[in-house]
Amino acid sequence: MKLIINGKERDMRSSRTLTELVQELEITAPHFAMALNQQVIPKSQYSDTALKEGDKVEIVHAVGGGV
Repeated sequence: MKLIINGKERDMRSSRTLTELVQELEITAPHFAMALNQQVIPKSQYSDTALKEGDKVEIVHAVGGGV
């Protein structure tokens, strides 16, 4: 299935939900957020959120630090 992830088209083999997408992308960062088609999805709903061809997924990682 083709998805647009952070603005780039990617062919994902086995991801049918956001949870499966996290696993397929091997995301290990403890703090990240996902939006599906411009709608932020709570982590508690990742396993229930189905993906379909052409969906747009944005993934952001929290970055700490500063001056």
